[in-house]
Amino acid sequence: MTGGKISYDPLFRTLKEKNITTYKLFKMGFSDRTYYRIKHGESIKTDTIARLCEILDCEVQDVIEYVKN
Repeated sequence: MTGGKISYDPLFRTLKEKNITTYKLFKMGFSDRTYYRIKHGESIKTDTIARLCEILDCEVQDVIEYVKN
């Protein structure tokens, strides 16, 4: 039994707050394939989280959060 999961909801809020569309995110160098993985709740590498923080000029908690079951 798992204790929780990682949620990408903070990422979608951050994108909205910064008025960044997925198209603009892709133009900034972010992979559409990786975005697909995020959109479907699949796991991503910590390097990817770091890259998002760099692109969006934000902190880790603006990209992911741990949600208890």
